[in-house]
This record gives sequence, C-alpha cells and structure tokens, in this order.
Amino acid sequence: MNILITSAGRRGYIIEYFKEALSGKGKVYAANSNVFSPAFYYADEHVVTPLIYDDEYIPFLLEFCKNNNIKMIISLFDIDLLVLAENKELFAQKGILVVVSSESVIRICNDKWNTYQFCKRNGLSTPQTFLDIDQVEAAVKNGCMRYPVIIKPRWGMGSLAVYQAFDEIEAKVLIANCKRDIQNSYLKYEAAFDLEKCVVIQEKLQGQEYGMDIIHDLDGNFCCNIVRKKYAMRGGETDCAAVEKNQKMNLFAERLGKALGHIGNLDVDLFIVGHKIYLLEMNARLGGGYPFSHLAGINYPKALIKWAKGEQADSEFVVKRYNQIIQKDIQFVDLSSIAGGGTDGDGSKNQEDTILSDS
Repeated sequence: MNILITSAGRRGYIIEYFKEALSGKGKVYAANSNVFSPAFYYADEHVVTPLIYDDEYIPFLLEFCKNNNIKMIISLFDIDLLVLAENKELFAQKGILVVVSSESVIRICNDKWNTYQFCKRNGLSTPQTFLDIDQVEAAVKNGCMRYPVIIKPRWGMGSLAVYQAFDEIEAKVLIANCKRDIQNSYLKYEAAFDLEKCVVIQEKLQGQEYGMDIIHDLDGNFCCNIVRKKYAMRGGETDCAAVEKNQKMNLFAERLGKALGHIGNLDVDLFIVGHKIYLLEMNARLGGGYPFSHLAGINYPKALIKWAKGEQADSEFVVKRYNQIIQKDIQFVDLSSIAGGGTDGDGSKNQEDTILSDS
C-alpha cells in the first residue's frame, strides 16, 4: 500500500512512523507546496504540489495518486483538511481513502468560534469567547470576565498572531495587529469568509494544560484516548509532555468524541482549572502532540493500514509506558539535492543528503 502525506512540512517523524508501519510493503510519499520541506528528506518519494486553494490542487493530487498507485491520503494541516473533505468522495471513486472527517466536523474544529458554539451546545466547559471587543467590555463590567484576555485568529494553528491584552486599550491595538498578521499570512484565505469577525477574544485560563488524542475508527467508533500532561510549549506545539492515566479525562474524551463524530485522530487542547475540564481547541488530524502518544505505545499509522485492509486494530491502542517525560529534539536536514541547491567545497553538487543533530 502506498500512502501520501500532504502538507507534510517539518513532520518527518510522522513519515517515519508510517514507513515503519508499512514494513517495506509500500511507499510513503510526502507532499508540500514548498520544496524546502524537511519531511521530504524522510519520505520514499516526494512531490511539490500547487497551493491548497489553487484550482489545480485536487486535480493534481488525483493524477499523482493514479500515477503512483496511492491508496491512502493523510493531511497534517488544518486548512488542507476542508479542501480534502469537500472532495473525499471524488477520491473514493478512484479507490483512494482520504482519512478526513466530514465537512461539518472540520468546520467546527477549524473555526474557534464554531468550536465555542459546539461546546456550549453540548454542555462542555470552554473559555468565554467573543468576536467583538464591546462584548468583552460588557462582560467585564458585569463581572462575568476579567483581563487579561487572549486575542488570536478565528481560523489558525500554532501560535501565529496570538496576543495577550491586559486592558481594553491594549486589546484594541492587538486586535488590529492580529488582523494585519492574518492578512499577511496563509490565514487570509480562511479569514476571507468573514473579514470583520476573523479574530476571537478569549478568556485566559489559569490552570494545568493538557493534550489528548481521541482516536475513532473509520466508521466513527471510539477506540481509545491518550492523555498528555504538558510541561512546555514551543510555537503553539507541545514541546515536553508525559502520558498519564486520568479516568475523568477518559470519560470526557468519550463524551466529546460521541458529540463531534469525527473519524481518525482528534488532537485536543485542554485546561484543568480546579476540578473542571475546559476544552480550548480541537484539530481533526494528527497534531504536534501525537509523538508522545506514539512513544507511549500507541500505533495509529499501523491501525489505519489495518483498517484500510478490513482488519481489526485493537492491539495498536494499548498504552505501554506512562509518566515518561519526553522532550522534543531539534535536527537539521540537508535538502540540497531535493531543493536543487548546495555545492561541495570544489563547487560540485552534493551527492548525498545528510542529517545533522543540533548539539
């Protein structure tokens, strides 16, 4: 089975997980719109695609999958998810499984205002969230909320354009900054849906931050969840964490998964404030916290391959190692031959890719 990972970016470890799961019985292809993608180094093959919102993006993927006998597509980027979800059936007609939830699920997860509304409908605790500074001020005056607040793109990922404001004056300035940042980034495509309300202002929670992977099978049935206590973040992604047992969160995960109805992996950001669990954000894909689950014994890539073959995958969802504090490392990858640049000391082209550790 050949597998295509789209929007692979810097997630070389995901490529390696899928290669290990295939055990040589197929290739892992990495795709990205930028040739300077470290994941290309790890893949069996790679391809530079049109931009996600380009009219040729889906036709390009369909043709590429046909020419390379691709049977499964997994995306690692939120913006890519909606485009793939909208065209999922088109791929299915060609015998290609796109591991992505329905459009309605993706729209809930990608849009932080929709996430807030979803939580309110389903009785899930979540930070107070607003689309207008006047609403924030009214809540503050009524004693329902207080500064500081978090200002961030309504559609977005990582820590791009995220600010903290300590009063109304600062909030207004930072909202303007956030909107400017959005227009100068890839988020402008999502924000075009509602330019006037493309920023959310959110209550800042004070508590312990957690992450969770909630894994459903391809029919939306609950398989397992993995709870991660976060010790450090970097660029909006979990940098240091440990998988732990937490029955209260297990029950929360099943309730959330049933309400949302996603397939595959759901990456969730949570806070525990006092004894209450607050849902902050959801990503309907493999998130930056998945490696901690994988290193604890979960093997989602292998489960996907088994499911695609019509096999059971229960054995891939057993946590074998708890309470190991894992820290992400940094490595450097030589993309000279991939990107078409770089020379040796004598001016000749480099003949081999190398991987260099950050010491």
